[in-house]
Amino acid sequence: MDDLEINLKIEGILFYKGTPFKKQELCKLLEINEETLSNNLEIISNRLKSGAIRLLETDKEVQLVTIPQLDNLIEGMRKDELKRDIGKAGAETLAIILYRGPISRSDIDSIRGVNSSFIIRNLLTRGLIEKQSQGNSNLFSVTPILLAHLGITNIQDLPDRPDILDKLEAFEKEIENENK
Repeated sequence: MDDLEINLKIEGILFYKGTPFKKQELCKLLEINEETLSNNLEIISNRLKSGAIRLLETDKEVQLVTIPQLDNLIEGMRKDELKRDIGKAGAETLAIILYRGPISRSDIDSIRGVNSSFIIRNLLTRGLIEKQSQGNSNLFSVTPILLAHLGITNIQDLPDRPDILDKLEAFEKEIENENK
């Protein structure tokens, strides 16, 4: 990865993150100064000008976004998604958040073994989960709407919660041991 250009690293990070990323954190993560970051953000911005993705930059954060001309198309897709069943991946992600939340997206990805950005965005849009900023990351937890839909008033009332948490913890340790 060291021979990969800094602008490609930045673009990859922003794509993976899917949410605004602090410039200061990018500098720290990539061990670069603000001028180098600024120069590389300009390279990315220029490269993206001919496509459907743009680099959105504020004083403190950057993010990849779609062009405004796609708003109606994307909104139509979003509405269509809301009409559909959340599917197996959605149910799986929702169960992880129910039993382990508040939890970061990277922890969800680690448990599921795949990128969960799309599923999380879908669950957020449906109002089933909510996002809380904590330090440099976002944590996801269930909403009161979901609890009411499940017919419970307290997260502790989830069926077999202690047993499920023990099994999840054992599973995570197993994955950690396999990755060593």
